[in-house]
Amino acid sequence: MLLGEQDQFLSYNGEVLVFQLSKPKHAEEADDKTMNLSVRRMVFNRDTKLFVQKSSGAFSVGASHSKIEMICCSCTTDSRTGIILPCILMKKKKRNSIKYFLLLLHSSNQFEPSFYFKLDYELKEDIRLFAGPSLLWRHDSKLFYISSNTCVVQSAPVHLSCVVWTGEILGEGTVVLGTRTACLLPETEDPDGFSVSDRAIWGSEFFGYAIQSQKFLSGTCFMPHAYSTVVSSVHVCRSERLRKQLRISLVAITRKNQLVWFQNGAPKGVCDLPYEKPCSVTPALTSSRDLLFAVSFASGNSCVVQRRDSLQVASKWQKVKCVLVDDFIGSGSEQLLLLFEEDSNTDVLSTFKITDLGEVNYASGISYKHDVPAAEGLQENGLLTVRALETRLQAGWTSVRELQQHLGLQKKVILESCRALIDLVEERPHILPNSKEEGLVSLWDDEENPPDSLSKETPLASEVPEHFTEELWQRVEGDNLVVGVKLTESFYLSLSDVSLSLVMDQDFSSISPIIKCQSKIIKLNKAFSALAVSPGQTEPPPKKMKLDLHSKNDLRKKFPKRSSRIQLDGVKTVTAVTSLSPLLAFHRVCCVVLLHARKQNHQNDDLQQSKKITVLCGKILLSLEDISDGRYSIKMLRDNSYCTGSMEDILAVLAVSVRFSFQIVSCDYTLTPVNSWLLGEMECTPFKECQDNIFCHKAGNIHGTIFNWALKNPFEGVLTIFCRNLTVLFQCLHSLTRVLPPSCSVKFLRSGSKAVLAEQLALALEKEMVTLKNSLFLKETKAGNSLTWGNESGKKINNAPLASLLNTEEGVQQFRKKFQKEREESVQSMNQTLNGALYQKTALKIAEAQLSSDMIVWRLAKS
Repeated sequence: MLLGEQDQFLSYNGEVLVFQLSKPKHAEEADDKTMNLSVRRMVFNRDTKLFVQKSSGAFSVGASHSKIEMICCSCTTDSRTGIILPCILMKKKKRNSIKYFLLLLHSSNQFEPSFYFKLDYELKEDIRLFAGPSLLWRHDSKLFYISSNTCVVQSAPVHLSCVVWTGEILGEGTVVLGTRTACLLPETEDPDGFSVSDRAIWGSEFFGYAIQSQKFLSGTCFMPHAYSTVVSSVHVCRSERLRKQLRISLVAITRKNQLVWFQNGAPKGVCDLPYEKPCSVTPALTSSRDLLFAVSFASGNSCVVQRRDSLQVASKWQKVKCVLVDDFIGSGSEQLLLLFEEDSNTDVLSTFKITDLGEVNYASGISYKHDVPAAEGLQENGLLTVRALETRLQAGWTSVRELQQHLGLQKKVILESCRALIDLVEERPHILPNSKEEGLVSLWDDEENPPDSLSKETPLASEVPEHFTEELWQRVEGDNLVVGVKLTESFYLSLSDVSLSLVMDQDFSSISPIIKCQSKIIKLNKAFSALAVSPGQTEPPPKKMKLDLHSKNDLRKKFPKRSSRIQLDGVKTVTAVTSLSPLLAFHRVCCVVLLHARKQNHQNDDLQQSKKITVLCGKILLSLEDISDGRYSIKMLRDNSYCTGSMEDILAVLAVSVRFSFQIVSCDYTLTPVNSWLLGEMECTPFKECQDNIFCHKAGNIHGTIFNWALKNPFEGVLTIFCRNLTVLFQCLHSLTRVLPPSCSVKFLRSGSKAVLAEQLALALEKEMVTLKNSLFLKETKAGNSLTWGNESGKKINNAPLASLLNTEEGVQQFRKKFQKEREESVQSMNQTLNGALYQKTALKIAEAQLSSDMIVWRLAKS
């Protein structure tokens, strides 16, 4: 196909689209009433080093008594799908009217008309296509635009002399950059005070206009106003917002034949161009991460400016028809495609050049088949490359072997630590392996630290009563294994930060015996009037740094104290939930259940008196036969109007469930439908042992959900849902909203009851005040070498009347000595010194107290 004057070129996803407007080939009459808009998709063949046609398409346009023209083409975003598509602006001119219409080209080569509009004048100045697709232009110093969403021509409330760029800017949408006449100088100004150049500079100013928000942007964030009279085209390379301030990086070409790089409104580099009248600039990012700027000129010439340490012209060409930027060879980076002009019309893309001014360099008219490099040089380079690759491969294998040895050694240390922990809690002697045989270096001297001294550091038996657990049980719920430990009342009240861990008792050399699990604390009142689950709470955003000297887990604290009435009337169970399927791979496994906690000393209000303990709760045996027989399955059956599930079954369901609380308020109607909905549509029955909590027997995903409905008054109540996942929650809420009155409001309660949280906050603030008081009035004797105080003599200053001291010279001297002594004692008392260990303890207990109160305040704010 021969090229014509109406041809348009566009790069799209590595392809070159060639648009041509011509009459149909089958037309026999000269005044044919149709015109064909055809497109050819050309791709570069790296074998033949030529462009070949991939596919083609055509669109027929009625041309009865009219002239059809292609105005421009560009790639824009389709607002319906968000996909970037080629867009072509067409003009259909009749005698009395001019019609413009936009066409979108899809991947199937089908043309889709987007919108059309009519004008009584021709578009000639600053025509731009942008996302939508949308179109803007300038006419009589006014800005007009139209989009596919409105299909109505609109005018912007702005007068401008030219448009230099149109595109997207972060946070502003589509922005038009242009120049306009600057504000006139006041008539009272002395005209001789300004030179001719000053008047020329301030005769116009640079500005931005956001089309969607219809607001103006200051031109100073793009470039100084002094450049507004010389800039002819701009390309914004980067836009971002930093501390609510717009930061722009752009490149501009001027009528002074210069290319200028601007950053945040200030010029950062300038380069003189080799030709006159530059028209446009297009950036390209090459494989070597170099930023190139392709500049086109009105004379048909082109050049490339490279930005490294400075801007400099890297190459230039003449008689260039078009310059396109895309990944034409499929290398993952951009290249420049230059299409050259020829004296005669030749085939499509017959004379071209693809280059990135580096490794990529293809040009038409060169035979690559016979372009063979010298054999000797190729062989020498190949040998050097193979040797370098062998060296790198050998170094890589050495690093891999060292890493494998390190991981194996790390695994041995972890396994031995697990065995030592199990032996410690079971009060069995543990024999350490020979460090030399294991390739380890001992970190302590066994002679200086005998086993007796080590046992004194961790006395477990004296800290734990003989019978501290009431029951150890296990249940299987779906793919989860739930292990529960019921603690005695007196033992639990002295604990905080309680959690469980499971450790396999077998000696597996290939895997770690520690089982990943999630711990929860579940409290059931003996009166069964309430039910609460206390999983690990999500941490609030940190507002200040906290000191943590022992463990990162100390920062995730659950405040243990409730009101005394609830504490003394409650039964506490600690559960651990882990995935069941990995354990079934061993067919039969025995796990040790360990309890981790901090034991509080309630005779002292000091939080630092707590001590970490790890105690053995017992062992559980798990086998595939028992699970297949349903030995540990949860059984929730109906017995008349009650659910007969055991307390362990209820706790297991709560352990694997997620708790959601909702406050339901109705202004006009009572909330009687909620109770009817639970017992009717949801098929719920109350537990026989805790009748305020009801179990859902409805078939489907909702089966197994536990509800708690607490009415504060006939118009307000709190519905608590314990479900497996969010899908079940949404199903329950969807069913509930259909029975609630229309005026009813449902509010999600993020944390527990506000009354309970307020009571916890009061206790936490009291604990924090006591801790701060103890730390401020801390006093140690000098013999302990811990704390040194000034003014420890306890002597009282004699408050004699000032007049009697100042009557004589000796009295003045005595007053001066007393004043000097008081000043020294005051300075000394202010300079209290602590040794490192005591300071760490003091800082840690203050941080723990503040962390507890901060956590509760955050939960109270979220509720």
